[in-house]
Amino acid sequence: MKTAKKDNRKTPVKIIPLGGLNEIGKNMTAFECSNDIFIVDCGLAFPDSEMLGVDIVIPDFTYIERNQAKVRGVVLTHGHEDHIGGLAYLLKKINVPVYGTKLTLGLVDGKLKEHGLSGKVTLTEVAPKKTVKMGCMAVEFISVNHSIPDSVGLAIHTPAGVLVHTGDFKVDYTPINGGPIDLARFGELGSKGVLALMADSTNAERPGF
Repeated sequence: MKTAKKDNRKTPVKIIPLGGLNEIGKNMTAFECSNDIFIVDCGLAFPDSEMLGVDIVIPDFTYIERNQAKVRGVVLTHGHEDHIGGLAYLLKKINVPVYGTKLTLGLVDGKLKEHGLSGKVTLTEVAPKKTVKMGCMAVEFISVNHSIPDSVGLAIHTPAGVLVHTGDFKVDYTPINGGPIDLARFGELGSKGVLALMADSTNAERPGF
């Protein structure tokens, strides 16, 4: 009698950078697991001197458009243009829910009005320490400090393990607005084991920063 071997292979997770990797601006990353995709941020970039006649640069949405039936939503880390400036252009192509903190969604709402999308997109406010379900993944919001209030990092819980996306951050124990970065939660995640860390801090690769 043969005994069937147990399949211990974990469901793979894809991390798909669509903008913002090794460049300033148009931050956008897709996370895919099984039949589920969610997007972190959707920013714009400003043209360089060689892009005559171009006002703004946005990420390439081709992969998202081709797989729009899998997209469960967009999660935003904070309200700077390089993280939310391309969102309205994406939402004109696919209408999906958007999740973020109070200030971030307030800034997004203004952009939706400018593009004639007011009332047509579901905006869901999420506070730090709360989690939203994205199909087979769950996204936990974690407080961080940045030059704009209401910024968060993300712990992405997947069948393959935990992914940490810091968002733009700095370590500030006495911020003017809001509380300090939740280093305790990041430490707790680290002690349990993190599959991948995506750290977003401009000039971090340069000595002295």
